[in-house]
Amino acid sequence: MSETTASGSTAASASSRPVVIGESATARGRRARIALRGLQVLLALFYVIASALPKLIAHPTAAEGFNEMGWGSTGMYVIGALELAGGIALLIPVLQSVAALALSGLMVGAFVVTLTYFNGENAATPLILIVPLALIAWARRGHNAELLRLLRLERRRA
Repeated sequence: MSETTASGSTAASASSRPVVIGESATARGRRARIALRGLQVLLALFYVIASALPKLIAHPTAAEGFNEMGWGSTGMYVIGALELAGGIALLIPVLQSVAALALSGLMVGAFVVTLTYFNGENAATPLILIVPLALIAWARRGHNAELLRLLRLERRRA
């Protein structure tokens, strides 16, 4: 009888607590974690394949845009490398939140560039991408403490 009461009270307290996307053991939390992970994989694929790759292989459409801005191939390769690094970091647990924040900053820059150099053509794309990136940064924020701990530990070793 005490087991029934204990499990009943545990179930009641578990259902009254808010679901934390990053760490919940409930079925709803598990589905949320899976959906978030799927979103991270999709965004990582987008940044690596659709965004970084054309810049890193100097596809004519990417090169044309960077030349029009006056940034040339150097700017194109730097932005491509940043997108590639961010896309990969979205898949590394300790870097997920920081990567999402960094890519959000890159998207703010892309929005400004789109408005100033290309008269706002496709300006909504970077803004749309900021929304899921902000969600990832918030949901995975718990990993930031672990990253800081690792960085402090490494600094002590040096």
